[in-house]
Parts: sequence; structure tokens; C-alpha cells
Amino acid sequence: MTEIIICIFVLGYLCIVLEHPIKIDKAGSALVTGVLCWVVIVMFSGEDSHIAIKNLEHTILPEIAEILFFLLGAMTIVELVDAHEGFSVITNKIKTTNRIKLLWILSFLTFFFSAILDNLTTAIIMAALLPKIIKDKDDIWFFAGMLIIAANAGGAWSPMGDVTTIMLWIDGQVSLNIIPAIFIPSLVCMLTPLIYLSFTLTGDISKPIINKEIEHKLNPTSSFERNFIFIAGVLGLLFVPIFKLVTHLPPYMGMLLSLGVLWIASEILHRTKNSEQKSSFTVVGVLQKIDMPTIFFFLGILLAVGALAESGILKTLSVFLNDSEAINGNIYVINIIIGLLSAIVDNVPLVAGAMNMYSIDVSGDFAQDGLFWQFLAYCAGTGGSVLIIGSAAGVAVMGILKIDFMWYLKKISFLALIGYASGAATYILLQII
Repeated sequence: MTEIIICIFVLGYLCIVLEHPIKIDKAGSALVTGVLCWVVIVMFSGEDSHIAIKNLEHTILPEIAEILFFLLGAMTIVELVDAHEGFSVITNKIKTTNRIKLLWILSFLTFFFSAILDNLTTAIIMAALLPKIIKDKDDIWFFAGMLIIAANAGGAWSPMGDVTTIMLWIDGQVSLNIIPAIFIPSLVCMLTPLIYLSFTLTGDISKPIINKEIEHKLNPTSSFERNFIFIAGVLGLLFVPIFKLVTHLPPYMGMLLSLGVLWIASEILHRTKNSEQKSSFTVVGVLQKIDMPTIFFFLGILLAVGALAESGILKTLSVFLNDSEAINGNIYVINIIIGLLSAIVDNVPLVAGAMNMYSIDVSGDFAQDGLFWQFLAYCAGTGGSVLIIGSAAGVAVMGILKIDFMWYLKKISFLALIGYASGAATYILLQII
């Protein structure tokens, strides 16, 4: 059974990688891959098939639904702000066209926003923002690739910045002490490719030409409406981690609450307009612009990864890493490998496997805020940047901006890898010192 699932996963992965040459949308390939993996599990489970179905219905699907609801809510809020030209509040203040200077500015904004919001939400915002600042597609893609690295690096050092750090925080493996412990390695992870590019990139970016008079006719929003929706949208996104801290409910509940409030606010804000004008500026109209293929791509990928976990493949991999004589239980090597594997599979089940394999000790490397858990947070959070489908932020940006997998592999993966390695080396060095 496991051999068949691995074959299906690899073939599906290849279809996603070769999306442009074979001219098949990656969302379709991901859905077929995810469902077929589960078909194999049920067909070959025999009498235990009902257990697999029960795990799918009561464990896998609820976890997937949380991510999809969160993603759908965040994308809708961002689209609502965009429909009101709310991002002009930011884009109008970014005057520089220097490629390096702009890259540093946007990377630092992304890095710190990810720690406050989370890397997925920040990636969605930046993916919507880039076409407003940059004209050429290649430049948009390149900046997006760097911002994926920055988003994942920023999410790694915050307890609320990435789904894996949230998992470790809630379960007690790490506390707020992760912030000073991981901040410098995460910063190095972002800075290394930025410094490298500062010596290799030259020239200016081209800004999109926007006729303000025509733009205003197409989007007749007042200055008050733009600023109101922008501020309300940002506050709504910032509210999500606060909501989780106070209520202990999943983040998607806070995101849906924020969306509901903005929905009502936008209806009230445009209540005096005729139906034709109003339709473009309310959530009902904005929902037509949501990139649904990205949602289905997420669904397919998460189903496939869930099948790998259910079939025991990921658990076998975790045991192999733990028992391998070559690794010899070295916590640094184990975590570095987990980080690189998360670029291929997904960091959530890998971290969940590590959490199930190792218990929290009273003292030592496996105690709360021990070396293993802190380094796991860094590696799992940043390693996914090496491939564009290795992180939620990467998958979201890939779908929104239609970035080609092979293009990312050629242009960004090396930068992500040197950043990941530099941050890991920094963490190890800090422990030695």
C-alpha cells in the first residue's frame, strides 16, 4: 500500500512541478493526487478501512477545513481592501524604484508583519500589494519569492507567526522565550540572501502606469472610504492572534469574525449607492474575485499530505531519522533534515510526528524551550521556503501570482537554501558560545 501511495504522490508532485509544460492546472493535479491516495488507503485497509475513514472525517478534514476557512477569510479581506484602493495608503508612500532598496524595504515589512499576523496572512497581503508597485511579471515573481523567504523567517521566531510554532506553543514545547532564542537566526535567514542579492542585482524596477482619473472612475471610492476599509482590514487581521490568545478558539474563528464585521461595515458604508456601484465594494461582489483554484490546490495538497501521515509513511520517516546510525540522535542534524523535508511534504505533519515521538522532559534538550524544540521551530518554519509548495505562504503566493514551480526552483531555491543554512549555523553557533 505504501509503495502505491508514494508512487501516486510522486506522480502528482511531478504534474504540479511540470504544470506549464504539460498545460494542466496544478489545482486539478493536486485534487486527483489527494483523493487517489485516500482511495488506496481505504481499499487496502481491509477491515480497518472504517478506521481510516473515521480518521479522515474526524481528524484530517477538520484540520484542513481550519486552514481553508482561514485562507478564504484572509483572501476576502485583502480583496475587499484592494477593491477600495486601500493599498494606496502604502504604495503611495513607497517612492523608490531602486531594485535593491525596494527589496530590503518590502522584506523587512514582511518579516515583522509575519511575526505579528502570521506568515500566511502576510504573504496574501504582499502578493496583492506587489502588482501595485511593480509592473514587470519577472520582477513581481522575484520579489514574491524573496518575500516568501522573509514571511517564513518572520513567522518562525513568533509563537503566532507560523502554524508549527503555534502547535509547539499550545502543546507546551516552547514558550514566549522562543522570541529571543530564534529571532537572530531567523533574521540571518532573511538577511543572507538579501546581502547576496545586494552584490548581484542592479537597476530599477518599472512601476505600473496608473491613470488616476480613469482609475477613480472605475473605482469611485472616496478618501474616507479607502482609509476606513484599509484601517478596518488591518485591525481585523491584527485582531486574529489577539482573539486566539483571549478565547483559545482556532485562528480561523477570529478571521471569520473579522470578515463578518467588515462585511457589515462595507454594507453600511455603501448603503446609499445604487446596486451597480455597491456590488463592487461589498463582500458579495468581492467574493467573485477570490482565486478559488488556490483554495482547491491547498485542499488537494493537504489531502495528499494527510494520506502520507495516515498510511504511516511520515511516522516511518520520523523513526528512521531517530534510529539512524549515521545521524546518531544528533538533534541538530535531525531538525535540519526535518526542515528540508518540509519543503517537499509539509511542516505540520513532520512537526506533529516529532511532537509524538519525543516527550517534554523536566530538563535537558527536550525540556520546554529546550534546544530540540527551539531549533525545530526554526527549521520547520524556514525550511519550507526552499520549494514554493513547501509552506502555506508559498502555496498561497504561487496560486495568487501564478508563479511557476520550476521558475522558483531556478531563481529562488538557492537563495532560500543559503538563508536556511546560515540561520541554522547561527543558532548552533550561539549555543556553542
